[in-house]
Amino acid sequence: MNDKKVMTLAADNIRILAASMVEKAKSGHPGGAMGGADFINVLFSEFLVYDPEKPSWEGRDRFFLDPGHMSPMLYSALAMQGKFSLEELKQFRQWGSPTPGHPERDIERGIENTSGPLGQGHTFAAGAAIAEKFLEARLGKEVMKHKIYAYISDGGIEEEISQGTGRIAGILGLNNLIMFYDSNEIQLSTECNVVMNEDTEAKYKAWGWNVININGNDADEIREAIKAAQKEEKRPTLIIGKTVMGKGALKADGTSYEHNIGTHGAPLGGDAYINTIKNLGGNPDDPFVIFPEVAKIYADRREELKKIVAQRHAEEAEWAKANPEKAALMKEWFSGNAPKVDWSVLTQKEGAATRAASAACLGVLAEQVPNMICASADLSNSDKTDGFLKKTHALQAGDFSGAFFQAGVAELTMACMCIGMYLHGGVIPACGTFFVFSDYMKPAVRMAALMEVPIKFIWTHDAFRVGEDGPTHEPVEQEAQIRLMEKLKNHHGKDSVRVFRPADADETTVCWAMAMENTETPTALIFSRQNIAKLPAGNDYEQARKGAYVVAGSDDDYDIILLADGSEVSTLVAGAELLRKDGVKVRIVSAPSEGLFRSQSREYQESVLPHGAKVFGMTAGLPVTLEGLAGANGRVFGMPSFGFSAPYKVLDEKLGYTAENVYKQVKDFLAE
Repeated sequence: MNDKKVMTLAADNIRILAASMVEKAKSGHPGGAMGGADFINVLFSEFLVYDPEKPSWEGRDRFFLDPGHMSPMLYSALAMQGKFSLEELKQFRQWGSPTPGHPERDIERGIENTSGPLGQGHTFAAGAAIAEKFLEARLGKEVMKHKIYAYISDGGIEEEISQGTGRIAGILGLNNLIMFYDSNEIQLSTECNVVMNEDTEAKYKAWGWNVININGNDADEIREAIKAAQKEEKRPTLIIGKTVMGKGALKADGTSYEHNIGTHGAPLGGDAYINTIKNLGGNPDDPFVIFPEVAKIYADRREELKKIVAQRHAEEAEWAKANPEKAALMKEWFSGNAPKVDWSVLTQKEGAATRAASAACLGVLAEQVPNMICASADLSNSDKTDGFLKKTHALQAGDFSGAFFQAGVAELTMACMCIGMYLHGGVIPACGTFFVFSDYMKPAVRMAALMEVPIKFIWTHDAFRVGEDGPTHEPVEQEAQIRLMEKLKNHHGKDSVRVFRPADADETTVCWAMAMENTETPTALIFSRQNIAKLPAGNDYEQARKGAYVVAGSDDDYDIILLADGSEVSTLVAGAELLRKDGVKVRIVSAPSEGLFRSQSREYQESVLPHGAKVFGMTAGLPVTLEGLAGANGRVFGMPSFGFSAPYKVLDEKLGYTAENVYKQVKDFLAE
C-alpha cells in the first residue's frame, strides 16, 4: 500500500498531464480527467493485474473506459505504466498520433476498447464479464479468475443503454464486474441536477448490484472500495465516487475553478492553466514530466506484477499439463482463427424461409463451435436463433455452462454486450432480432466496424412481407442503410461490414459459412420471414462467395439481366419463365453481397454485369439498394414508401412483387 501523500502526488501528476495535453492541443476535456485521476491511479498502481511483458495475456484484468472524452486521464496513467511516451502525450489529438481524442482499441498499449458514444464502454465491460464467466465454466477458475473494471460518468449513467446493462449484469450476477461511477455532477452544458434527480444507488441496488459510496478523490476510500468489490461473490459492484470536476484547477485570478462547468469541454487557457499547473505542483513551462516519486510507484508495481504474473503463469502451466485438451481449446479459442465447421452434415429443407435455414445453420454451429455464444432480444422463436438454443441452454446467474444469451428487449445493449464478449477474447458472438430493429443497433454496428470486431448480426423479417404487423415492423430503408457500410472502408482497407441477404435456403448455408470465416469485420445476415422457392436445379451456390453470380438456368445469349438479392431472386426466376415464353432471353443474377462482389476482379465483375448491359433490378427495399449494381443502363423496381398491413401474399400482389409484374416491367423497359 502506497503512502497517501505520494498517491495524491501521483493523481496530481495525472491531472497536470491531462490538463497540459488538452492545453497543447487547444482541444479536449480536462475537467473530468482531473476529477477521475485518483481512482485511475489507485486502480492502475495497486490493483490492475496485467503482464508487463505480454499485454495480450488471456488472464489479465481488463479496464474499459466509457467516457472516451476523458482519454487524457487514461493516456497519462498508461504513460506511467510505460505504455505511452511523454512525446506521444504531447501529440494528443494530432494527425497520426497514437493518442486520438477518444481512445481506440490497442491491447499492446493497454486500451481494451474504442470509446465511442457514452454508455457503450461499460456495456462492453459487462459483455467481457459474461465472456469470462462463460470461459471459466469451460476451462476452469485456474485460468479465468480475472476482474473486469469499468469507468462510467454521469453522462453514461444517463444514456438509455445503462438501463439494459444494469438490469442484465444484475440478473446474471456478474460479480467479476467492478464499475466506478465518477459522480461529479457536471456535464457539458448543464449541471446534472437540471436533468437528473434519481437515486442512482437505489436504482442499481434494485437491479441486484452491490453499491459502495465513497469520496472518489480519496485514495484510501478508493482502495478499500476496490478490496470490498473484489471479495463480492454474487453481485456486480458499483462504486459511486463523489469527485470534483476540474480538481485542483484555479482561475486566472487565483480563485478555485473546481466543480465548474467551464472545465468540462475546453482547455483551461492562459493564466487559468498556468495557475492550475502551479497549484498542482508542476512547471507550466515544462509540464510533461512524471515526478520521480510517481515513477517509483509504477516501477515498484511493475516489479510486483512480474512476481504475481510469474505465479499465475506457473499455475496455468500446471493446469495445462493436467488438462491438455482444455489447454488446446483455450489456445485455439484465443487465436482469433475461424472455427472449423463441417457444413456437409447439413441438408436444407427445400423452399424454406431463410430464417428457418439460418436456424438449421445455427444448430450446426451450436454443436461444432463450443466457444460460440448466440443471443436474441426476446425473439429467439421468431428470429429462429432458437435453432442454436435448442442445442444448449441460456446463461444464468451461477450457471454459465449454457451458450445462449437471453438479452430481453434491449437490442442496443445486446449488441454492445456481444461486442464486449469478443473484446474479452476467446468467444465468438452472434445476436439476433428483427431487421427493422437494426435501427436501435446502428451505433453498436458502427463501433463494431470501427474496432473490426467480427460479430455476427442476425436480422430476420427482412421486408414488407412481415405482413399483418404493418409498416412499423416492415423494413424498407434498412437494407440501403446497412449496405452503405459495405462502401465504407476500415483502417485496413476492408469493407467495414460484410452484408449478406441470401436468395434461398442453400445460399443461406454459404452465407453463414462466409460469416464464420470472416474474422476481420462484422457480418450482417439478413433473412426472410416467408418461405422462398429454391433456385433452379444445378445452381452453383459456392459462387455466392463472389458476392454476385449468374444463377443456373440463365440464357447464355440474353436480352436483359435480371438482378436481385434475397427473396426477390426467386420472383425474378418466376418472371423469367414468362419472359422466355414471349421470346425474351434473360440472365438472372443473385447478389447477396454487393461489397464482396465489388472486391472481385474487374474481369469477374464485368463477366457477371457487363458494362452497358440492360439491367432490371428488383428489391423489397429502397430502389437505391440496387442502383449501384444496376448501373447507368439499369432500372430498379423497389419500395418508394413504407409498407402496409396485410397478409404478405396480398402485399406481393398489391405492391407488384410478382412474376407477372416482372414480365410487365421488363417488357416496358425493353420497349423504350
